[in-house]
Amino acid sequence: MAASFPAISIVVPTFNEAHNVPKLVGLLDKALGKIAWEAIFVDDDSPDGTWRVAKQLAGGDPRVRCIRRVGRRGLAGACIEGVLSSAAPYVAVMDADLQHDESILPDMLAMLEKDEADIVIGSRYVDGRAEATGLSARRAFASRFAARLADFVIGNHVSDPMTGFFAMKREVFETSAERLLPSGFKILLDLLASVERPIRIAEVGYRFRSRQQGQSKFDVRAMMDFLALLLHRWTGGLVPVRFLFFAAVGTVGVGVHLTALRIALDVLQLSFEWSQALATLCAMTSNFVINNLFTYRDMMLRGAAALTGLLRFYAVCSIGVIANVGVASYLFESDRTWWVASLAGIVVGTAFNYMMSSIFIWGRRP
Repeated sequence: MAASFPAISIVVPTFNEAHNVPKLVGLLDKALGKIAWEAIFVDDDSPDGTWRVAKQLAGGDPRVRCIRRVGRRGLAGACIEGVLSSAAPYVAVMDADLQHDESILPDMLAMLEKDEADIVIGSRYVDGRAEATGLSARRAFASRFAARLADFVIGNHVSDPMTGFFAMKREVFETSAERLLPSGFKILLDLLASVERPIRIAEVGYRFRSRQQGQSKFDVRAMMDFLALLLHRWTGGLVPVRFLFFAAVGTVGVGVHLTALRIALDVLQLSFEWSQALATLCAMTSNFVINNLFTYRDMMLRGAAALTGLLRFYAVCSIGVIANVGVASYLFESDRTWWVASLAGIVVGTAFNYMMSSIFIWGRRP
């Protein structure tokens, strides 16, 4: 094993992939042959000890490195940290689930070295035909539909902007790194939407394998991340992605409030005042739980910290109600229409709750 300076760094974000890490290193060794490479596993403190397995491999193979992230989560953030830790002229990003075909990495690297492209994408779809044997029909349709939506934000047609498999010149990534969202899910889409100078994009088709170990990262949160990212980039970054989640959760809270109010009035036979108080408490509680699970998943509070956070959330939201009513009442008294005044109050109250929650509950400025 040569310890020469790597021509390419392969960044692999991981979470509960302990069984796949040794297999992937073996596949990379076979695929890349005499090419000088390194694999950088960026693990979000996996409960199954993925980071431990990666570090054991690193102890016997200088081509393997591991970054263990404690107290923070997120695929995009892991990719960003991994790429920025590299000094190689070229970097690639791929998953550890063995669904990406590592055998095309030499072709991707060759295109970059010959200066034929700035970014080379491993595409599951080439010339309109699916190469994605590992995708269900539903997921394949969702991926293609998402790709068409992404065209409006990217400003450039790419057959598979949702893939997590691509290679690029490191300088391209570094010039865009400050504009990338660490809390996102689709790092390639965000990268393509963030680059300021024109870049050349090439695509190499491959067959998407069936999953062997672990669970798919494609879930409801991933779909929400994608839609929020599109809106964030479409508005030029004016609306933070996390705020969009926070506002959406608030909308769900309205439904919880009305349902709890109806139950309290009709089933529990409580007075309206007590019913309203109980419904408000239920809505705030559900908002906190959902925000903790989704909006601030990378900073999720657990145990006693979650209970303390819930109490703080009650306090923040109570002040937010005062801000909501105050703004709405002021505008209404200024001869504005009732719905404009009400909407303005809701926006101010939501923005206040979001800012205070981000700072005083989940401990990070938005």
